[in-house]
Amino acid sequence: MKIPPLDNPYLAIQKLASDLRDPQEGCPWDREQTHQSLIENLIEETYEVAQAVENLNLNDPETCEDLKEELGDLFFQVVFHSQLASEKKLFTLDDVVLKITEKLIARHPHVYGDVASISDSEGVLSNWEAIKRKEKSDSQKESTSALSGVPVHLPALLKSYRMGQKVSRLNFDWRYPDGAEQLFDKINEEYEELMEELPDNPVYFKNPKDKEMEEQKKRATLEFGDLFFVIAQLARHYHIDPEYALQQSNKKFERRFVSMEEELKEKLESKEMPTQNEWEQAWKNAKQKVG
Repeated sequence: MKIPPLDNPYLAIQKLASDLRDPQEGCPWDREQTHQSLIENLIEETYEVAQAVENLNLNDPETCEDLKEELGDLFFQVVFHSQLASEKKLFTLDDVVLKITEKLIARHPHVYGDVASISDSEGVLSNWEAIKRKEKSDSQKESTSALSGVPVHLPALLKSYRMGQKVSRLNFDWRYPDGAEQLFDKINEEYEELMEELPDNPVYFKNPKDKEMEEQKKRATLEFGDLFFVIAQLARHYHIDPEYALQQSNKKFERRFVSMEEELKEKLESKEMPTQNEWEQAWKNAKQKVG
């Protein structure tokens, strides 16, 4: 089978996808794939791009190379899904490219249309939401809710943040000058409501002994959710991505715990569990050592 023409990248990537799916000479794994089977790959590649962006240093060619590679992996997911669709005569990669081009032209009337120039990003986003609602209303195929464009499978904390952004553009929000203060009050309120639903001993929720305890656990679960949601909105008001913030805390904890494991390696390898005091001292040491 002829190697794809690398002097024409756009054609090369399409031929590659077609070759991999070839019924006789293609790759057995690639031939088995469907749109549904590739979902996990698509999500994984998206997160790897995000990681590469986070590590990006424009003065470090290696990190730029990493980002280039990860973007390629993600782009191939688009190409491969387009190939699957083209085999069923549904659409092609060209159709995908034209679709996003047409959509972005329509949603930038201040660049391509007769709408007066918009001076700031907030104005652009408000106009974007208005255009989206009109598109959905005209098509009558989707809900016209401002929240209908928020992906169902977003991580929950990020989804809370995105929903807050969406409704804020319709002026439904805690507003300045006292918006942040109201949010702090709301967090305290949600915290108090959560505490009212928590039992004296956490083990009661591990194996609820009766229906009453099961119902209490359900209420506590909802109160935890309410608290997380309001915290996400507070982060949004301060222009902080709560998903990113939590990821950073996860990384910090991992860094410290790995350092603790190294310090207590001898005990852990001998199956002798460190005492609580030893863990606490190791934690203090790790904070000083790795931040």
